[in-house]
Amino acid sequence: MRRANVMGLGLIGGSLALALKKNGFQVSGSDENIETSKSALEREIISAIGVDPLAEISFVATPVSSIPMQAAIALAQTKGIVSDVGGVKASVVDAVRDPRFVGGHPMAGSELAGLDGADETLFEGAVWVLTPSVESSDETFEKLAKVITSLGAEIVVLDAQRHDRLVAVVSHLPHLTAATLMGLAHVTAEEHVAVLRLAAGGFRDMTRVASGQPQIWIDICRENRDAILDALDGMISGLTEMRRIVDKQDNEQLLVRLQTARSARANLPGRVHELLDVCEVRVPIPDRSGSAAEIFTLAADLGVNIANFEVSHSVEGDRGILVLIIDKASAEMFRGGLMARKFRPTVQAVS
Repeated sequence: MRRANVMGLGLIGGSLALALKKNGFQVSGSDENIETSKSALEREIISAIGVDPLAEISFVATPVSSIPMQAAIALAQTKGIVSDVGGVKASVVDAVRDPRFVGGHPMAGSELAGLDGADETLFEGAVWVLTPSVESSDETFEKLAKVITSLGAEIVVLDAQRHDRLVAVVSHLPHLTAATLMGLAHVTAEEHVAVLRLAAGGFRDMTRVASGQPQIWIDICRENRDAILDALDGMISGLTEMRRIVDKQDNEQLLVRLQTARSARANLPGRVHELLDVCEVRVPIPDRSGSAAEIFTLAADLGVNIANFEVSHSVEGDRGILVLIIDKASAEMFRGGLMARKFRPTVQAVS
């Protein structure tokens, strides 16, 4: 049986332990709260308490500020690969420089908290961002990517700093905005008792993320402060302009903004896992560090959906060949991008 560690048994850590168990892993786990560890063992979410030195993979699912220390423990006590699931990546990747470590962030969550919310299907269909550093080995990246895709997640590879700028807009800002809006409604409700009873679907959908656990956001706002401030500045600027438009009754500009937002919302990319019209791209992995991660990063930059991948043995020696199944419509664009980066891809139809 394959073996894994999960350090930190909250919602994400508990869900990860269940998902790994479902996929044939014997999972050891630990939590700062020993009662949580005991509960996870009693409920058979984990098979043992502690760090298994024989684990092939360890995931750190603790608060962001404690990830570097916990990752160092996992690296010291095991010979396997190590990753994390923190919502901020630059500070973690800068602190943990090891060939066996690749930073990660599953874009998944729930309104439930802790082990009570643990769900073995939480990562199915979710985007899981990987942020390898220059020290991360190709072997580590490939092994980690395989485990994550086996959990049903779609991998996107980003630079750590870029990840933090993007999630500040699409994750951190929405949470802070929802908290602010909910606070405004709460104050209004103190004066008008009926106001929260009037909250319909739109308000509830927009403020749903405010139901998340407050504690984790202290760490996130500290570790990703600069990117979050930039996102807040952009939001404040946008709302100020919207206020001006409404105040001046500039109906033309208001209509333009609302139509633009509606169009952008409609064009949000879906998650594609079972592509019908696909082709196979085979890319020999050059003998340089980070090549596999570079290929996945290019796919993310170009918006190429990778339905599946594997690394096969190369007849040219010890180097591998990365075999990717992608949307046929993206093949030539992807091939051109790879060639521009000195890769030697071949594209062929899938029968």
